Amino acid sequence: MAALLTAGLMTCALVSPHAQAQEVVQPGDFIVAVVNQELVTAIEIEQRLERTRENAARAGQRLPPDSVLRKQILDGLIDERAQLAYARESGPRIDDAELDRAVANVAAQNKVTMAQMREQLAREGIDFARFRKNVREQMLLERVREREVQSRIRITDADIDALLAKQRADKAATPSYNLAQILIPVPESASDAEVARLKGRADAALARVRGGEAFEAVARDLVSDERDKASGGELGLRPVDRLPDAFIEHVRGVASGQVAPTVLRTGAGFHLLKVVERQDSQAFSVIETHSRHILLRPSAQLDEAAVLRQSAQIKAQIVTGAVTFEAAAKAHSEDGSAAQGGDLGWTMPGVFVPEFEDAMKALPIGEVSDPVISRFGIHLIQVLERRQAALDPRQEREQARNVLREKKFDEAYAEWTRELRQRTYIEMREPPL
Repeated sequence: MAALLTAGLMTCALVSPHAQAQEVVQPGDFIVAVVNQELVTAIEIEQRLERTRENAARAGQRLPPDSVLRKQILDGLIDERAQLAYARESGPRIDDAELDRAVANVAAQNKVTMAQMREQLAREGIDFARFRKNVREQMLLERVREREVQSRIRITDADIDALLAKQRADKAATPSYNLAQILIPVPESASDAEVARLKGRADAALARVRGGEAFEAVARDLVSDERDKASGGELGLRPVDRLPDAFIEHVRGVASGQVAPTVLRTGAGFHLLKVVERQDSQAFSVIETHSRHILLRPSAQLDEAAVLRQSAQIKAQIVTGAVTFEAAAKAHSEDGSAAQGGDLGWTMPGVFVPEFEDAMKALPIGEVSDPVISRFGIHLIQVLERRQAALDPRQEREQARNVLREKKFDEAYAEWTRELRQRTYIEMREPPL
């Protein structure tokens, strides 16, 4: 069950301290710390330690020594207790409808029904009402953390300008080139006279190109490799780190469509180089997605479980080819996009609600998702295309602001946690002899 909860959209690793404070400490257990009126027990630390080991093993991560890890887990539990107490006093209310959606998402993300999840919880000795309470408290904690930490982050226009300038400088230093070359090979054992003859041949080829003859035609005349003949000597668009340094230095300052003014000598021979295309990387770009969906909404006549079954049946029909996605959307979707076959057009990251966005990002092109639960209902999603898109100036600045906010989040979170801990009553207990 720990794996089920860890993998879910709303994980429930946090066991309610309020519930624990009212429990009798089990035989063999002992109190490690008291945080306000809540208890942290030795068994809870061991359970968290075991979960951490299992997660690290699955991810192939190395952990610190047990003594260090146990101290980190204890500190984390104390921080959770302090934060949860603060959240209960000042946090937003999580209503039952929102909680129902979150619990349903735990089941949906783990590909089990609500009934199956209840059975799994029962087998693990976890009361479903307590599980719901834990999910509510985890949601509350996340929202209070976000509110408190974000309010401490200050990002100025100067910060954004500096980041944009750095990003542009970094990206400008790594453009991509499509080069075409005519290579006149020089054997390693070539005499001076042979080298001079081959150099004359390369100079003559350059003179033909500079005289107006097409580079591609000269390449077809002089190169022996059939693939090079067919491509006119083009190497294809490659980033600079996948091209020889000598090539990059030789064409530096040469405009797209132009030929380098001199012949380049390398260990392979004499090269005539043409810059077919140069692409400077964008300082900020995003992956846009072209997707479509089918939305079904639970109602008094059709509850969520029934809608999930109906969505699964529609998906099966699409996958087997009994119906197209477009036809199914027109027939069943309860969304304004139904008339267009569910087509949502091209969208940038952040347009959709997180549960929809996360499912969409994980989908390979052409595949149909399992039913996805969101605040709007239950979706089937299909990704049609993805593309890299440059941001306009306003979007660039917003993207830069998000990057800076992410960088400053950990520092602001640590500051808030320290301040909250200082205001919290914490009593450490000695372990029994």
